[in-house]
Amino acid sequence: MNPRDEITKYLPLTESTYYILLTLIEPLHGYGVMQKVDGLSEGTVKIGPGTLYGAFQSLEKEALIIKVGEEERRKIYIITDKGREVLKEQYLRLAVMVRSGSVI
Repeated sequence: MNPRDEITKYLPLTESTYYILLTLIEPLHGYGVMQKVDGLSEGTVKIGPGTLYGAFQSLEKEALIIKVGEEERRKIYIITDKGREVLKEQYLRLAVMVRSGSVI
């Protein structure tokens, strides 16, 4: 499989997944992710615990994030290099959409 195909098979990302990956540029636990997503999205994306922990499982299984620690039963995750590549490709897709929409 072409290395680029390995990245693009995850695209397009959902809004929730995009923001989850974006927040995990720095190590963070679930509650911190939920708060940061709310802030970064200016309140337009809300992620509940069930959605978040399901996403964590899927993203970890696909090696887009890894668990790096645990504090008081809170699991801490961070994005992997592969996850960064997927996030970057999604960002580039979104940038094209924004440029295309400038005609409005």
